[in-house]
Amino acid sequence: MSEWRHKPPQNGLAAANDRGIATDETARASGESEKLMRRRPTRTIVNDQRVLITGGAGFIGSNLANRLASDNEVVVVDDRSLGTSENLDASVDFRDRSVLEDDLPTDVDVVFHLAALSSYAMHEDEPARGARVNVEGFVNTVEQAREDGCDTVVYASTSSIYGSRTEPSPEDMSIAANTGYEASKLARERYAEYFANHYDMNTAGMRLFSVYQGYGGGEAHKEEYANVIAQFADDLAHDRRPKLYGDGSQTRDFTHVDDIVRGLELAADHELTGVYNLGTGTAHDFETVVELLNDELGTEIDPEYVENPIPESVYVHDTCADASKMTAETGWEPEIDLREGIRRVCAPYRDTAAEP
Repeated sequence: MSEWRHKPPQNGLAAANDRGIATDETARASGESEKLMRRRPTRTIVNDQRVLITGGAGFIGSNLANRLASDNEVVVVDDRSLGTSENLDASVDFRDRSVLEDDLPTDVDVVFHLAALSSYAMHEDEPARGARVNVEGFVNTVEQAREDGCDTVVYASTSSIYGSRTEPSPEDMSIAANTGYEASKLARERYAEYFANHYDMNTAGMRLFSVYQGYGGGEAHKEEYANVIAQFADDLAHDRRPKLYGDGSQTRDFTHVDDIVRGLELAADHELTGVYNLGTGTAHDFETVVELLNDELGTEIDPEYVENPIPESVYVHDTCADASKMTAETGWEPEIDLREGIRRVCAPYRDTAAEP
């Protein structure tokens, strides 16, 4: 996968100074170190913008929409197939629309394109629909935005294209499409490259690593498609044995949705172009996750080990992010480690148990 050019934000110095962000020049003048200059802009700074979020009633999209809505005009397009408007604050302008439609509300400053069929099973069940939604829907949305004068698009790709790796995966390593889902996300990246090169748009593809929040957040509606942390926590809280594929030794770079949302916003604010990893750089196996959840919930329930329904030839056994590129260009770093994330996942269950 080629790594495309990074285009500096238009009027970046003036815009940064207007918003009180330390640029290289101002940081040097105050004697700050290079490391501090890179890390300073970690607070979110998209504001006073009109923003479109496709898939914005879903898990990640609704978290992003609600975060941005306090300082921006946020429009959400979602066909409710994997999302619910109940996830959204009242200040968000929700439109029950498909990304395959004409006349989308793309007269905006920034597009966050998160709409997708987002699992292996969905694409195997309906491969043509998966391609239409994930590829045609992306091209349709970005082209309409371009015609309306928007030149900044941040979109969701996937870390699955790295395959199984226990070592951190950098963006420039070799990648492959072993499933329809992965093929659709790679097609997005190529079309984004086309829009960047042909039309000089800012198109940032975010390769996301195992995003979670728990059923107490925006994941509740996803049920069997929710992250395993959410599913395992709900099982344990209701005295059910969590089902682990195989021997439970598979690992994931679990990344809390709050860290993902900050990364998405920073990608837009910095007008990035190319592909970027968003992950913690630390992987944990499923057995360890169950142990941590048991500890937090005060339960002692052993997992049940079941046969993996996904063929071993395409199953991604291990993931781990190398997010150093994103850190270098925006200052983004994960702030929520797994123990703190699990504490947040389990909090609603503990609060319910404590009620008289």
